[in-house]
Amino acid sequence: MKLKTLLILICFFSFFNIHAQTDSIELKILNYNIRFGELASLEELAEFIKREDPDVVALQEVDIRTYRERAPDQNGKDFITELGYRTGLLSAFGKTIPYKGGYYGIGILSKFPLALVERIYLPKTEHGKEQRALLLADIEYKEGSYFTFVSTHLDFTNTKERQIQVQKLNEVLLNRPYPIIVAGDFNARPDSEEIEVGMSQWMQISNNEKATIPAKNPKSQIDYIFSYPKDGWEKIRDSTYNIQLSDHLPQSATVKIKN
Repeated sequence: MKLKTLLILICFFSFFNIHAQTDSIELKILNYNIRFGELASLEELAEFIKREDPDVVALQEVDIRTYRERAPDQNGKDFITELGYRTGLLSAFGKTIPYKGGYYGIGILSKFPLALVERIYLPKTEHGKEQRALLLADIEYKEGSYFTFVSTHLDFTNTKERQIQVQKLNEVLLNRPYPIIVAGDFNARPDSEEIEVGMSQWMQISNNEKATIPAKNPKSQIDYIFSYPKDGWEKIRDSTYNIQLSDHLPQSATVKIKN
């Protein structure tokens, strides 16, 4: 009887361990400020994204049907829809401002279904230059399991404006029910108040030593990928890519959601 019970327990725990291993999933996150397509075609940007094969992508400086003198080859194009089509990924766009006959903002691409998508404006004071936002998506990475993915682009003019925006970011995100990834152009260096203090509750999962701007001779890191809670994610690897499709370098991080 004891032997039979032992064999049942061994089978149970073997099944549990196999199930736990297969339940774990790696997610590759890509973050890229694409500079409204001034320095590369949408075909080139899509080719890079497709080659890297990310699960989710945060994009900044995304144009929708604008007519810029500086990017005439992109005039009238819907960036996020075309990038989604060319990469085979699902897409979402968050307008931050109307611009040049169209819209300018942030985007998300995803292999997985977007269960909820929301654009949330960040504070803009009299010292800020233009409206900024969070584009938030609850992503169903497997049946009935979700994480929250956020693309953002903070104000470039001054640290006080960004500190207020990071405070709002934390107010919006830290109480959400799912594990969170936030990626974007924060326009702030690692030793700034808004990163060092404002994002202290988050784990930086992008490379914290690689400069991302300017692309041709990188000197500063202002692009980041963060995860929350810190003990809810396991970082596997990260990359910063030396390509000249924008004035920023793209970055990626591969992570696991801890069971």
